[in-house]
Amino acid sequence: MTICPLVHLNGTLLPLSEAHISPLDRGFLFAHAAYEVTAVYGGRFVDLEGHVTRLERTLAGISIPNPHTPEGWANLHRELIAHNDLVEGLVYLQVTGGAYEARDFAGPERFTPTVFAYADTKTLIGAQARDGIGAVFIEDGRWKRRDMKTTQLLSQALAYRAARAMGAETALMVEDGFVTEAASANAWIVTRQGEILTRHLSPAILPGITRAGVMSLRETGGFTITERAFTPEETVNAAEIFTSSAGAMVAPVVTLEGKPVGDGRPGPVTRKVQKLYYEAMGADVAVAAPFVFDRD
Repeated sequence: MTICPLVHLNGTLLPLSEAHISPLDRGFLFAHAAYEVTAVYGGRFVDLEGHVTRLERTLAGISIPNPHTPEGWANLHRELIAHNDLVEGLVYLQVTGGAYEARDFAGPERFTPTVFAYADTKTLIGAQARDGIGAVFIEDGRWKRRDMKTTQLLSQALAYRAARAMGAETALMVEDGFVTEAASANAWIVTRQGEILTRHLSPAILPGITRAGVMSLRETGGFTITERAFTPEETVNAAEIFTSSAGAMVAPVVTLEGKPVGDGRPGPVTRKVQKLYYEAMGADVAVAAPFVFDRD
């Protein structure tokens, strides 16, 4: 991934080296901030409206005034990719509680937000989508309002570090005997009967925009999708596992705790989900993802 030359800071496009934020900013001091990551494919945004709607909900939930209308957020995103000539990649957006001349937990009655965004070039349909990733189980130690997309990401960062130390790419978080989600993605399993399971929406998980996109494919794909909590044992015995997120889209999990999932290759249901999702976002699947036909 490569950060594009121009970033957005509080209404101005400027070089990253010139973008400065106060060390007293509440995002820096308290992780009092919301963020979103939106995919760009073929110069077009993938589900931007969903990301903006979720951002609005998160800002309201953490008492940060929303500084833009939906169209204002859309214009900010469009301007950023236009001035950076971004065709494929991600836009990262962060809105914090802003800075004032004190480190005060409660802060002023009304915050003045800091808005920061940058574009990142990235191949969205790449090796991980083709070959799959490894995962391990990690105890979920995050705060209890995971349905709001905030920058309180220390537990996720440590989960990724632990997974890497164990030779895996991601972690499946476990709480009270059930899988919540992956380290920064929603988690899905496919039973040996072909049923797809994903955790039901609640404060325990993030309502993923890519998750919603996959859910919308159930009729087209003829999928049986059940939203409920599932156990690590069910996960270990699953025929297939995959994750969904804006950054990795649909990523097959081919090993878990160092052992193969199914036959150790991305399975046919996962491949079908990938194919339909890529088509829905406008990809020429035969060119961008010929691997989705491997299990036909």
